[in-house]
Amino acid sequence: MSKEVLDSSEKQLSENSMSVHDYYYDLPERLIAQDPLEDRSSSRLLVLDRNTGDYEDKHFSDIIDYLNEGDCLVINNTKVIPARLLGKKKETGAAIEVLLLKRKTADEWECIVKPGKKLRPGAEVTFGDGLLEGEILEVVDEGNRIIKFKYEGIFEEILDKLGKMPLPPYITHELKDKDRYQTVYAKYDGSAAAPTAGLHFTKELLKKIEDKGIIIANVTLHVGLGTFRPVKVDNILEHHMHSEYYVVEKEEADKINNARANGGRIIAVGTTSSRTLETVTNDDGIVIPGSGDTSIFIYPGYKFKAVDCLITNFHLPESTLVMLVSALAGRDNVLNAYKHAVEEEYRFFSFGDAMFIK
Repeated sequence: MSKEVLDSSEKQLSENSMSVHDYYYDLPERLIAQDPLEDRSSSRLLVLDRNTGDYEDKHFSDIIDYLNEGDCLVINNTKVIPARLLGKKKETGAAIEVLLLKRKTADEWECIVKPGKKLRPGAEVTFGDGLLEGEILEVVDEGNRIIKFKYEGIFEEILDKLGKMPLPPYITHELKDKDRYQTVYAKYDGSAAAPTAGLHFTKELLKKIEDKGIIIANVTLHVGLGTFRPVKVDNILEHHMHSEYYVVEKEEADKINNARANGGRIIAVGTTSSRTLETVTNDDGIVIPGSGDTSIFIYPGYKFKAVDCLITNFHLPESTLVMLVSALAGRDNVLNAYKHAVEEEYRFFSFGDAMFIK
């Protein structure tokens, strides 16, 4: 929030939309997508003009028609790890579930555990008949645990063998192909959730985009579950955002800065790319390469420094992600577009359809 720049009119908007209930919309449960489409790019695309509020119905493969030569498409190349582990408490054999959130050291992770009451500091857990073991070191924010793992061999290989994809709780179907919860450009392990706007891209579509003269730049933001945590306070200013680790290499920052200098638009793929860009861009619109943790919270009243356009999915009612999208396109425009999407039976959330905000 320290990075926000508010003028008087934006501040008034901000003060008028501070209740979490201002970001509610009615969504029938049947519109929550449970499975990915066979063809990633065949999902639907709702194109929203953020200046006029006008929208049109397209398919995702049409996105290329809205990208111009010299624009810069910014993608998040994080990779989801199979972070959900099912195991037992060593002492009693009681079933437990561990979700890896953030690596603290080589063998220590911050985790969500269930049931928490059974896993106090000193408790030991085992997974895969002892292939992986862990000890609860301490309890931290939100009841999360720091767990130190013990194993023989390479942790990532063991995790790949024992872990499951940490699908959001609103997806109840079993994922048949875990690669479908990865983008085709996923590269660096570290996320507890996918940057889902990127799931619509195929390698063939990305090649067509590059061939048209659009620059593709990579950033990395390891997505934590804090991004999707419900806002439990009425006044959104009281909501606490969890931090997530990002990396922006100099070569990628140069691509973005050069595109901007040459008159191209910066088009973020997903709210994760948006939050990364807004974290690393200074008040002059220059992207500064680097790495660190960001807890930036973007809501109406925020003045964007980097992002001109956004490709995004449809987000949960009253979520921080709906607030971010509303900051870019206007709350009324977004909620009107969402209402249309519901009426037209778009598919919602992680495996759902997409929006392009131009």
